[in-house]
Amino acid sequence: DVQLQASGGGLVQPGGSLKLSCVASGFIFSSSTMSWIRRAPGKGPEWVASVDSLETDTKYADSVKGRFTIARDNAKNTLYLEMNSLKPEDTAAYNCAKGGSSAYFYRGQGTQVTVSS
Repeated sequence: DVQLQASGGGLVQPGGSLKLSCVASGFIFSSSTMSWIRRAPGKGPEWVASVDSLETDTKYADSVKGRFTIARDNAKNTLYLEMNSLKPEDTAAYNCAKGGSSAYFYRGQGTQVTVSS
Protein backbone atom coordinates (compact mmCIF):
# COMPACT_ATOMS: atom_id res chain seq x y z
CA ASP A 1 0.00 0.00 0.00
CA VAL A 2 1.56 3.30 -1.14
CA GLN A 3 1.94 5.78 1.70
CA LEU A 4 3.09 9.38 1.19
CA GLN A 5 3.27 11.49 4.34
CA ALA A 6 4.08 15.17 3.79
CA SER A 7 5.00 17.60 6.57
CA GLY A 8 6.63 20.95 7.19
CA GLY A 9 3.91 23.35 6.10
CA GLY A 10 2.80 26.39 8.03
CA LEU A 11 2.05 30.11 7.96
CA VAL A 12 4.79 32.31 6.53
CA GLN A 13 5.03 35.93 5.46
CA PRO A 14 5.57 36.88 1.81
CA GLY A 15 9.25 36.56 0.98
CA GLY A 16 9.74 33.88 3.60
CA SER A 17 10.93 30.28 3.32
CA LEU A 18 9.75 26.80 4.23
CA LYS A 19 11.12 23.31 3.71
CA LEU A 20 8.69 20.45 3.17
CA SER A 21 9.44 16.77 3.69
CA CYS A 22 7.65 13.63 2.54
CA VAL A 23 8.32 10.12 3.80
CA ALA A 24 7.32 7.41 1.35
CA SER A 25 6.64 3.71 1.85
CA GLY A 26 4.95 0.79 0.14
CA PHE A 27 6.96 0.97 -3.09
CA ILE A 28 10.55 1.12 -4.26
CA PHE A 29 11.23 4.79 -3.63
CA SER A 30 14.80 4.71 -4.94
CA SER A 31 13.58 3.57 -8.37
CA SER A 32 10.78 6.09 -8.70
CA THR A 33 10.55 9.54 -10.19
CA MET A 34 8.91 11.73 -7.54
CA SER A 35 7.06 15.02 -7.68
CA TRP A 36 5.46 17.68 -5.56
CA ILE A 37 2.00 18.87 -6.50
CA ARG A 38 -0.19 21.50 -4.87
CA ARG A 39 -3.91 22.13 -4.58
CA ALA A 40 -5.17 25.64 -4.03
CA PRO A 41 -8.74 26.21 -2.81
CA GLY A 42 -11.20 25.81 -5.66
CA LYS A 43 -8.55 24.61 -8.10
CA GLY A 44 -7.37 21.27 -9.41
CA PRO A 45 -3.95 19.77 -8.70
CA GLU A 46 -0.98 21.71 -10.07
CA TRP A 47 2.29 19.93 -10.69
CA VAL A 48 5.14 21.88 -9.06
CA ALA A 49 8.40 19.96 -9.47
CA SER A 50 9.84 16.52 -10.12
CA VAL A 51 13.13 14.68 -9.63
CA ASP A 52 14.27 11.44 -11.23
CA SER A 53 15.29 8.40 -9.21
CA LEU A 54 19.01 9.24 -9.08
CA GLU A 55 18.52 12.99 -8.68
CA THR A 56 20.23 13.65 -12.00
CA ASP A 57 17.30 15.53 -13.54
CA THR A 58 14.93 18.02 -11.96
CA LYS A 59 12.06 19.89 -13.53
CA TYR A 60 10.01 22.83 -12.28
CA ALA A 61 6.81 24.59 -13.17
CA ASP A 62 7.46 28.10 -14.51
CA SER A 63 5.60 29.57 -11.55
CA VAL A 64 8.19 28.28 -9.06
CA LYS A 65 11.38 28.09 -11.13
CA GLY A 66 14.27 29.82 -9.40
CA ARG A 67 12.48 29.87 -6.04
CA PHE A 68 11.83 26.19 -5.22
CA THR A 69 14.31 23.31 -5.06
CA ILE A 70 13.33 19.63 -5.07
CA ALA A 71 15.66 17.03 -3.58
CA ARG A 72 15.57 13.48 -2.28
CA ASP A 73 17.37 11.13 0.10
CA ASN A 74 16.93 7.57 -1.15
CA ALA A 75 18.50 6.12 2.00
CA LYS A 76 15.70 7.71 4.02
CA ASN A 77 12.87 7.27 1.49
CA THR A 78 12.33 11.00 1.81
CA LEU A 79 11.51 13.74 -0.67
CA TYR A 80 12.09 17.44 0.04
CA LEU A 81 10.91 20.77 -1.31
CA GLU A 82 12.76 23.89 -0.27
CA MET A 83 10.66 26.98 -0.95
CA ASN A 84 12.11 30.48 -0.93
CA SER A 85 10.74 33.92 -1.80
CA LEU A 86 7.24 32.67 -1.10
CA LYS A 87 4.29 34.56 -2.58
CA PRO A 88 0.61 34.62 -1.55
CA GLU A 89 -0.20 32.67 -4.72
CA ASP A 90 1.90 29.78 -3.39
CA THR A 91 -0.78 29.20 -0.75
CA ALA A 92 -2.03 25.61 -1.18
CA ALA A 93 -2.00 22.11 0.23
CA TYR A 94 1.23 20.44 -0.92
CA ASN A 95 1.41 16.70 -1.59
CA CYS A 96 4.26 14.56 -2.71
CA ALA A 97 3.47 12.22 -5.56
CA LYS A 98 4.86 9.14 -7.21
CA GLY A 99 5.56 9.88 -10.85
CA GLY A 100 6.47 12.82 -13.06
CA SER A 101 4.74 15.86 -14.49
CA SER A 102 2.54 13.99 -16.98
CA ALA A 103 1.30 11.20 -14.72
CA TYR A 104 1.46 11.02 -10.96
CA PHE A 105 -0.24 9.42 -7.99
CA TYR A 106 -0.82 11.14 -4.70
CA ARG A 107 -2.98 10.54 -1.70
CA GLY A 108 -3.84 12.19 1.59
CA GLN A 109 -4.41 15.78 2.62
CA GLY A 110 -0.81 16.90 2.21
CA THR A 111 0.66 19.74 4.24
CA GLN A 112 -0.84 23.23 4.19
CA VAL A 113 1.30 26.20 3.20
CA THR A 114 -0.21 29.64 3.80
CA VAL A 115 1.64 32.76 2.65
CA SER A 116 0.14 35.87 4.21
CA SER A 117 1.11 39.00 6.07
